[in-house]
Amino acid sequence: MRRLFIADLHLNPARPEHSFALIDFCQQRINADDELYILGDLFDAWIGDDVGIITYADVIACFKQLTTNGTQVFFMAGNRDFLIGNEFSQATGVQLLVDPTVVTFEGQDVLLMHGDTLCTDDIGYQNFRSLVRNSSWQGEFLAMSPALRMQQATDFRQQSQAMTAMKSDEIMDVNLHAVTQVMDQHQVSLLIHGHTHRPQVHHLNQGERVVLGDWGGHFDYLSWPQGEAWHLIRESI
Repeated sequence: MRRLFIADLHLNPARPEHSFALIDFCQQRINADDELYILGDLFDAWIGDDVGIITYADVIACFKQLTTNGTQVFFMAGNRDFLIGNEFSQATGVQLLVDPTVVTFEGQDVLLMHGDTLCTDDIGYQNFRSLVRNSSWQGEFLAMSPALRMQQATDFRQQSQAMTAMKSDEIMDVNLHAVTQVMDQHQVSLLIHGHTHRPQVHHLNQGERVVLGDWGGHFDYLSWPQGEAWHLIRESI
């Protein structure tokens, strides 16, 4: 059995090749006794289960086939797809995880996160995150028509791109104090997350922080075979 970790695929109908790559990955590289962990931003935008399940029907069917065949698939929301809910879970058989979550692999406690909450220097983003994670805001948003929801999501994205262009790389990366704090809080020596699109293994006093890469002209994932050490892999799409 292996545990596989991916994040930041940013699937978008305008880039069908990314969905094709994910489907190929699931069909060709994942076995029935494997576990797949998706640590957020699987989709570039998810404006509600009612729309997303139809828009990404091929991906939904792929996950359903995986879970029907016995593969356990886990999903943790990112900053792009935090509105994924129970309808998605029921349609796919994917199990939803809260952020953060501690799991135990090979006798070791491992902290899984998307990673955006670690970017505490980006005050503007953290304020926006607090707004859209509010249940009242989400209820009002999901009550809108799909067209209005998509327009608002597009507006948010354009605003985010404009703001990002004015921010330094340091502000948009994780805050090391936040990393130390969360690892100490959960008493772990291994943290795995995505979000920053900067795949690397960071060696810390607390242990190791593994950053998953995004999927562009390649796909990045972490493979952890049972009884062996984990390792990051990059393959061309």
